Amino acid sequence: MFESLSERLQGIFRTLRGEARLSESAVESALREIRMALLEADVNFRVTKAFIDRVRERAVGQDVLRSLTPGQHVVRIVRDELIALFGDAPGGLRAAKSTPHVVLLVGLQGAGKTTAAARLARWMARRGRHPLLVSTDVRRPAAIEQLGVLGRQAGIRVFDPAGEADPVARASRAIAEARTLGFDAVIVDTAGRLHVDSALMGELQAIRDAVHPDDALYVADAMTGQDAIRSAGEFNRHIGVTGVILTKLDGDARGGAALSVVAVVGVPIAFVGVGERLDDLEAFQADRLVSRLLGMGDVLSLIERAEHVVDRDEAARLERKLRADDFTLEDFLAQLKTLRKLGPLEQVLAMLPGMGRLKDLAGASPDERQLNAVEAMINSMTPGERRSYRIIDGSRRRRIARGSGTAVEDVNRLLRQFMQMRKMLKAVGAGGPGGGGRRRMRQAAAMLRGRGLGA
Repeated sequence: MFESLSERLQGIFRTLRGEARLSESAVESALREIRMALLEADVNFRVTKAFIDRVRERAVGQDVLRSLTPGQHVVRIVRDELIALFGDAPGGLRAAKSTPHVVLLVGLQGAGKTTAAARLARWMARRGRHPLLVSTDVRRPAAIEQLGVLGRQAGIRVFDPAGEADPVARASRAIAEARTLGFDAVIVDTAGRLHVDSALMGELQAIRDAVHPDDALYVADAMTGQDAIRSAGEFNRHIGVTGVILTKLDGDARGGAALSVVAVVGVPIAFVGVGERLDDLEAFQADRLVSRLLGMGDVLSLIERAEHVVDRDEAARLERKLRADDFTLEDFLAQLKTLRKLGPLEQVLAMLPGMGRLKDLAGASPDERQLNAVEAMINSMTPGERRSYRIIDGSRRRRIARGSGTAVEDVNRLLRQFMQMRKMLKAVGAGGPGGGGRRRMRQAAAMLRGRGLGA
């Protein structure tokens, strides 16, 4: 979502870093560019003005102008002020006053409340909680059934009292059910409207008064920009919102809603949706998002994702195989599947410091279709071929190409790159020389350009 804004800001900072000393005119020129970048990204104009004023006040100081690394100082100031835009409230849920922890989800129709409910339940379950889901949307066709389907996919119990059509009663009975059966959290999915109206607000206020939620989270589609912010303000005035869930943060919208919501609405961002899977919900952490935005990476978030998808025993087995120089195509396929569990390749690269510009070196964005082709080729091999690539002769390569819908040249390229990878992994496993970061970047860029795996 922040790709365009990120590229603009990083370009401005590269110019500043090229200055031996900063002058006031250079700072003002950079601030004009930053202002335009924020406004084009759909950041609220009042928020933008206040942000630029704060950066100017700090950036024009003598300490910065005389600094040996003035460009880095300005980057740090902008980073600090971007983090300040999101406030100092931690992401995630607030401390519960009692058990069960009640979370009320509100928002407009189509914002993704039902999916967000299942994702939030999944997020809580991964942290050892035992949530119960309930839908109070009795008007929208199949809304209750949709939550039931998502609950089954997430492995979460959904409370659905047969024949109960009163939203307040459904929510109240879910709380009683949770206390009886020992669930420590209840997530209440509510109805939405295309437009905010008095009937909707009255219903939500009745549910709120009945269940006394610990968290009332407004679910906003980040693709709708400032419209989502204005609607959040309306819900906050009527219901008392404690936080915001921004969905579709991985989309291609301009991203200004995320940078404006705290300042305009006055409530923190609690969670962000970063993908299409049920596991793609993260507790919001401003410093990590800003680091990604400025091209500084987000290794901590990547590690947290890896902890959920990497099997420790499998990792230990792979380490032993690497040390024994026994890395096979079968092992490579397993690691490729693990990589894809971390999320879209471009999103994963953006979490690695300096790797966000990899596509610029490659001349194109990382192509998921290339990974699909690699999987298809390896899956078209026999178990023996996957274990011992040396037996794959010309006729076997033709068969693999036919079976995977690729060309023989693609199979040749895969095997050639796999052999190069084995050599690199052997050197790492043996503690050999690394060869330098620039060379690795060029090799990775070449792979993405099409000279690498699956091109």
